[in-house]
Amino acid sequence: MGASTPDIAALKARLKGAWTAGDYGLVAKTLEAEAEEFIGRLTLRPGTRLLDVACGSGNLAIAAARTGAVVTGVDIAPNLLEQARARAESEGRPVQFDEGDAEELPYPDSSFDVVVSMFGAMFAPRPQLAAAELLRVCRRGGRIAMANWTPGGFGGQLFKAVSQHAPPPTGIPPPAQWGDEAVVRERLRDGIADLRMTKRICHIKYPFAPAEVVEFFRTYFGPVKNAFAAVGAARENQLRRDLERVWSEHNRAEDNSTHIEAEYLEVIASKS
Repeated sequence: MGASTPDIAALKARLKGAWTAGDYGLVAKTLEAEAEEFIGRLTLRPGTRLLDVACGSGNLAIAAARTGAVVTGVDIAPNLLEQARARAESEGRPVQFDEGDAEELPYPDSSFDVVVSMFGAMFAPRPQLAAAELLRVCRRGGRIAMANWTPGGFGGQLFKAVSQHAPPPTGIPPPAQWGDEAVVRERLRDGIADLRMTKRICHIKYPFAPAEVVEFFRTYFGPVKNAFAAVGAARENQLRRDLERVWSEHNRAEDNSTHIEAEYLEVIASKS
């Protein structure tokens, strides 16, 4: 990528700041149903050792714990980990939540039977490192399962609009490349016995219109909150208009609410 160690250190601090800003847990509530369906398709057995990478407030981890799996979640954002711990405790689920980086997971080789990530590890700035780590901590014969926004779907278009106003550092690939099948095949080329990819739809619903959703994201979704702060007062109206356009173009609701059918790529890889 050409980034020096200081550049990466600064980038990691910036990423941590993005995901600790606002309150992603409120945004993640709209994804809970899809997380449960994602876990359901894995047909986990009780006792399965599962790692949720970039677990956020615990959507996948807690859904997996309900199946009887032995679950660990890891994320860079301590505030989200606290939310995840509180959620698990409220349900009486003994999930372990650790602070850590998807590019340098704090676990020994082959520690888990299943490694999952939903709209999480795709944001690691060095995807080959993240891919290598997902593989490293998974045992032989185990599975790696990801849900990644596609470039042409709503998620990819939303982040594209944000990046046009608040560009990422030079050399950092767009996160939605993890939703491109050809790119995934390249990144998960080595050490994989079987790779299956399926495009699916995540329903995102808010009981208010797209313009209000943009304000909700500006308040609670760290990457958008920080983008508004970065562009300054002179350009924030244009950023708001561009985000409203993306939400409106994808909105399926016919009343004063918002219903997005957001495409993502489900990736299921079996480690050789």
